Amino acid sequence: MTDKKAEVVSLSGSPIYHYDQAPGWEPVQGEICLERISDHIEAHLGPIGSVFHELVSDLVHIDVHFLSANDAYPYTRLVTSGMSDLAMTVPAGSDAPRHLELIATLPADWRLDQESMQDERWYWPVRLLKMLARFPHKQRTWLGWGHSIANGDPPEAYAANTRLDSAILLPSVTVPDGFHRLRIDEDKEIHFLAVVPLYPEERELKLRKGTDGLLDKFADLDDLIAPSRRNVAKKRFGLF
Repeated sequence: MTDKKAEVVSLSGSPIYHYDQAPGWEPVQGEICLERISDHIEAHLGPIGSVFHELVSDLVHIDVHFLSANDAYPYTRLVTSGMSDLAMTVPAGSDAPRHLELIATLPADWRLDQESMQDERWYWPVRLLKMLARFPHKQRTWLGWGHSIANGDPPEAYAANTRLDSAILLPSVTVPDGFHRLRIDEDKEIHFLAVVPLYPEERELKLRKGTDGLLDKFADLDDLIAPSRRNVAKKRFGLF
């Protein structure tokens, strides 16, 4: 088990964890629910266009499902499967979900063709989903509502065409209510959370005011990922 470095508490009172290097490569484990997840995605969001399959997997096999925009939902979607194959290491006594998958909502014209996937300006949301999906299992920890992870230490922008450098997990407001949970059996229910990238100033705002303080500023935004979207902390910090 990977030990966390001593935690630091943010100004909002929330713990900040720094993780040591994860264990080396581990064979794939867990209960595969690919077919059930695929059916769930198509029942609520529309047909899956293609799937980004991992050729080599570490501990869990992470697939990323691609969905094109349609009449009901004018977005490109990325949805993981495989993160939920293993239960996360949720604190004892917590009622937080133990099985999670992730969704990213992108503009309808986001490029997902093979050539564009070689360009980090288009590929980084896929990379981000795969990293987050594997993170709690490699680090023997958990992710849930309001958790945020920076892109490195110190954080770096995800790509050259954006200043976004971290992400927070929140319920998607661009999907139907029935999509948020998938009951597999009596003991396993999969929850789906959206990955919402943040600017450095928004990350700082969350550290100062907590998730609720950040979400107060997000009131008129949804979980659509746009590399140059409005920075909700811009006015507060006066940096631009």
